[in-house]
Amino acid sequence: MGKRLWILLLLIIAVFAGVVWADRGSKAVEAGAEDGTPPVHIIGKQDATVKLVEYSDFQCAACAAYYPIVEQVIEKYKDKISFEYRHYPLTTIHRNAFAAARASEAADKQGKFWEMYRLLFSNQSAWENSSNAQSVFESYAGQLGLDPAKFKADFTSKGTNSAINASIAEFNTRGLPKATPTFLLNDKKIEPRSVEDFSKLIDEQLGTL
Repeated sequence: MGKRLWILLLLIIAVFAGVVWADRGSKAVEAGAEDGTPPVHIIGKQDATVKLVEYSDFQCAACAAYYPIVEQVIEKYKDKISFEYRHYPLTTIHRNAFAAARASEAADKQGKFWEMYRLLFSNQSAWENSSNAQSVFESYAGQLGLDPAKFKADFTSKGTNSAINASIAEFNTRGLPKATPTFLLNDKKIEPRSVEDFSKLIDEQLGTL
């Protein structure tokens, strides 16, 4: 067998081995992504002892109504408590809720979760009944200066879906009513109706430290 033929065969083997190895690596990454853990989105004092958590749905009208209240609470207590947003899209009644959650996670991959969070809630009426909500979310990504190709890839990735589903599963283990928004203050369910209600409950927790 000629030298050139041997070199050609070796190149073919090397390319094939590289494809197999790349495929194995890809599957390993996707398998890990499919296992998923709930995403963490925290604002305020990162190491706070008092922790406010909201399980929410970007398409939920009540969540949108609470959004400005929560913003005021965050601003008031940003140096004292942590606020964490967790996903609980009610997909049986909100057609674009899961897609909105995907948009926020795709934005998070580029460091813009909270910016997308604010756009989604403040513009809920613009996309909630859209037959092509993804295009609306892509326009928001453009407003935020995100890389469009990366945003689209992360929006549709299995890892993104897995993370959101992990948040849903985590909520379901708590045995709470399946409704949004659900607020937990130091792991105890609370039902405030105003900034004043939040403040009273938070101040009580801060006063016990």
